[in-house]
Amino acid sequence: MAAVVEFEAEVLSREERIPAQFVWPAEERAPAGGVEKMDIPVVDLAEFLRGGCSELPGGVAEACERHGFFQVVGHGVGAALLAEAYRCCDAFYARPLAEKQRARRRPGESHGYASSFTGRFECSLPWKETLSFHCPAARAPGSGRAVVDYFVDALGEDYRHMGEVYQEYCNEMTRLALDITEVLAAALGLGRGALRGFFDGGDSLMRLNNYPPCRQPHLTLGTGPHRDPTSVTLLHQDDVGGLQVRAGGGGSGGWRAVRPRADAFVVNIGDTFAALTDGRHASCLHRAVVSSGAARRSLAFFLNPRLDRVVRPPDALLLAGRPRAYPDFTWREFLEFTQKHYRSDASTLDAFVSWIERGRGGDGGQDHGGRDEKVIDVSSS
Repeated sequence: MAAVVEFEAEVLSREERIPAQFVWPAEERAPAGGVEKMDIPVVDLAEFLRGGCSELPGGVAEACERHGFFQVVGHGVGAALLAEAYRCCDAFYARPLAEKQRARRRPGESHGYASSFTGRFECSLPWKETLSFHCPAARAPGSGRAVVDYFVDALGEDYRHMGEVYQEYCNEMTRLALDITEVLAAALGLGRGALRGFFDGGDSLMRLNNYPPCRQPHLTLGTGPHRDPTSVTLLHQDDVGGLQVRAGGGGSGGWRAVRPRADAFVVNIGDTFAALTDGRHASCLHRAVVSSGAARRSLAFFLNPRLDRVVRPPDALLLAGRPRAYPDFTWREFLEFTQKHYRSDASTLDAFVSWIERGRGGDGGQDHGGRDEKVIDVSSS
């Protein structure tokens, strides 16, 4: 077994040859020459919400059914807040590794700092570092300070401003994500508010991604091909780009690049939402590539329901005589499965359903070498 290499971004980004643990199988890598750009459905959210009707721009409903991916503009998130969120992201990742590791992510948890998940996986390591933190819904006056408290408790008083910035950002993302559920409801032919209640009191997650430069970017991936196990992901990527979505057949396995757009958020549907729609909406298969010339950053927000929420489609989506696509389960069950049994890939939900069918007592994921400890990176790109 190769010695585990600590992912120290400043050091590894200067290495001419990347350590073997970061080399991905040839069949999973992105082509060195890149892939074609994707034509992206775009929703002007302000216009949609102001219009008071369920009519959607052309292509959005089809995109939800085919690959689970579109973009929104007119979202109301201020440019100054976005800029400060990126500035704080840069400031955090510029700190020494030992300081960042004060917030180290512990085994089995979905929050904290992770430097490429070294120590958890043995190979096919992602070329990135992340900081994740929970954004629970405020349940009582004065309780909406969880993000600020996390930064101060984990990293110290010097990080209070950073916590304040991300508290505001998470509040905006929660508002935006709930508005986007109205778009998704309309795409399903439901009343616009039909899905909001599913997320009442939810415990969402925020992640700051940093993808350092890499001298051999064609050999590795920032994030491997996966579907988010969560419900709805809102992603803002910087101008370096790197997000790729699998949109169907064609060259390069159907992968298409998403051109960065400063005024837009990428929306992708996750496994839990696909189950909520009885498979009507597709969970988005995506990955991230890295650059040889610049660091890439992205801000990912994962909308989640309460842990005890049962994932069951609305009656209006169930057809008489047609078997359910997925059994009932709670978000807690799926989240714990992803933390204890399975590393994120294209088949997480299918593996989870098999685990349920085996009585919720099976292994849930067999080891296939060091890559498949099968602990998930609940990740977006």
